[in-house]
Parts: sequence; C-alpha cells; structure tokens
Amino acid sequence: MVLVGSLMLQAIARSEESGTKNQEQPYRPEPGKFPALEKALSYRGVLAFVDHANRRGSLRVETPGEFFRNAPHPFAMLPYGIVRYHGAPADLRDIPLSTVMHVRAFLPPDPKVSSVPVLQKGNPDRPAENHVMLLEDEPSFCLREGMVWKLKEVEVQANQGLIAATREPKAGGDGKANVEKLTFNAATRFWRGRECLSLDDLITEGVWPANGKKSLDGQAVLLGLTWEPTPNGVFLRYHVSDIWLDDAALQRATKNQTEAHKALIRSRWMPAWVDAVEYGKFGRAKVTATLFGGMDNSLYADFKAGSSAQMNSVENTLKHTHGDYSPAHMASGGAILDVTRLPGDAPLGSSGIQIRFETDQIIEGIRPGRVVRVRPTSWPLVNLSREEYLRESLEERFPSPDIFPKY
Repeated sequence: MVLVGSLMLQAIARSEESGTKNQEQPYRPEPGKFPALEKALSYRGVLAFVDHANRRGSLRVETPGEFFRNAPHPFAMLPYGIVRYHGAPADLRDIPLSTVMHVRAFLPPDPKVSSVPVLQKGNPDRPAENHVMLLEDEPSFCLREGMVWKLKEVEVQANQGLIAATREPKAGGDGKANVEKLTFNAATRFWRGRECLSLDDLITEGVWPANGKKSLDGQAVLLGLTWEPTPNGVFLRYHVSDIWLDDAALQRATKNQTEAHKALIRSRWMPAWVDAVEYGKFGRAKVTATLFGGMDNSLYADFKAGSSAQMNSVENTLKHTHGDYSPAHMASGGAILDVTRLPGDAPLGSSGIQIRFETDQIIEGIRPGRVVRVRPTSWPLVNLSREEYLRESLEERFPSPDIFPKY
C-alpha cells in the first residue's frame, strides 16, 4: 500500500517538473495516449452530485464571493482517471456528498461522446476542463503534496465552534501560510490510533475546552473537509468532518479504503485499453493491452503469464457493453501469454504494465484504441446490477424518466 502511494506520488511529481499546474491554453487529450498532468487545469470544489455507475457527477466549484449560489458544475472521469479517498484508490461511490475535492482536469477527448455537457468556453466557476484525470479529497491531496494542517487555536461553544489552522509543508513552512477558520461540531470524528473519538471525549480528557478558546500550538494533523451552510452571512467556510491526530490513524483509514477498492475491482474487472490486435483464423486473436494505473499492487500481481483470463469491451465510462447481467456473459476467454513492465516511468493513468492475451473467439468491441476490462479467472465471477452495464444503446448512459416504474 505504501509502495503504491509512493509510486503514484513520484509519477505526479515527475509530470509536474516541466510545467505549471494551470495552462493558459486548455488541453484536449489525444486518443490512445495518457496526457501529461502538467497540462491539466487545477481547481477545487464540493461534491454535489454523483452518478457512480457512469463515473460522472457535479462539483460546486470554489470561487470568491457567494459560493453557495454557484450552480453545480458537471464533470466526468476519464477512463483512466484516478479517484483518491483517505490516501487510497477509490470509486466515486465511496465519496460522501459535500466532500471537498481537488481536481486535475482536461477538455473532453471527444466532445461527441462526452457523458456530460461540453462547454465551448469556460470561466472560473464553470471550467471547460471537466474531464478529470485526478480527483482527490483533502487528506489525499495533502499526502501527495507533503502537506499537513497545523492547528493554531480552537474555540468551543455548545458542542461546536471554530478551528484556526494553516495548511503547510510537513517539513516546515515559511510562516506565510494563511490562517483559515474552519467549523466543527459534535458530529466531527477524531481519529487517534485505532480509536474513533468524539468532541465530548476530547473535552473529558481536557485536550479541548468545554467552552472558550485554547491554543493548540501548531499541532500537525490531517483534516477531512466538507461544506455545510454557514450562519452569519459567511459565503465560504469549510467544515471539518474528520481529524486524524496521528499517522497510525490515517494509515488505518487508508488500509480500509484500499481493501474496499480491491474488492470492487475484483468484482468489476481491471480496466485497460487495447494497444494492438493480431487477428488469426476463425475468431482467434492476440490482444496487447495496457492496464490502467492508480490501484493496489496486489491487483496487478494477479496478472500472471500462463494464467487464464477473460476480456470484455466497455464504454468510456467503464460500463460493460457486451452481455446481460454479467461481464462474463459475452466476454472473450483465453490465456495471458505475457506480462511486461514497459520501459521508463509510467505516466499517471497508466500502470506501466502491458499484457498479451490470446482468445479463440474475439468480440467486436475489442479493437485497438478501445477500452476493455480484464479478469484473471482467480477473481470472483459475479453478476452486476442493471445500472452497471449497457444492453442495446449508448443512450442508456442518459436515463430518462422512463426508467421509473409507472403506478
């Protein structure tokens, strides 16, 4: 788990060395290529809506002024886009609504098949770059950037209050970080080692006051941030949902989230895209595919030369397009011939691992440039719920009121 996080941080750092985080000219990714992260637009917002089955949603993008009036802005995950939660790989279904998320996004690779509205010209609260390469919550962002929150002072009144804090480099800041005021209440969770504490627990221990102010002397922590309606005419003030008081507590959260994501991928299959297909006779073919990145190493370790596997075509939202009820219904079966580590540093979005897969009955959707999902047969074979696969038409990505029963 630590190795995966380290490799991802290195990949992101390398991609940012030669450029800035925000480009004056919006960038549109090329088909079949993982885009360089330095060409992405960076912004931050609050998760307002999620359609997890189609890997899309809406964010209320952070802007100065009357933030709560900003209309939710749609976004779509790129097929190889990475979601991070609590410092671990995640799926959109794992992220609670109102969570503050950091975004790195591009223009849609192909506007004609975008699963969200395409903007011809963006602005600060509605960026045209709405196809996301990296979506991460506050702890994940801080871990990647080597940052921590330093708590300066707390003020408690009737089981709620304000925290004054700065986000600074873990190695030591320059003293110029802006102090932010963040709200908390009795529902805020305090994680210490294997314990989940409440505000009452900290008050009982004498760590925080029952009422009034107390200096916290720059205590270094990691924060989970959300947004809640704020009284007294404050347009933008974030709320603390979680405080991780030590490394052991966050490592536990990271491990739990990693295990949840591993179980998800084993049931939905590993995404990849097809680099090449060598066609043989009577439906036989050899497929070369690159596995997408950002996942736990144990998942990639399950791809072994000589082992059996299945491959199915998916749409850009990663929904299976061939077969009803199960990804395996119409999938191509066969064997993994080779597993190769590609030379050089893998760009973000790629695992840097390429497989060669041979099947005696290739399906239509497995073609160069297309996205697929692959399952080593050591993974469980399960049926998926109806919203997670396409049957007849790509228009199923855009459900109409007809999806609801008539009474």
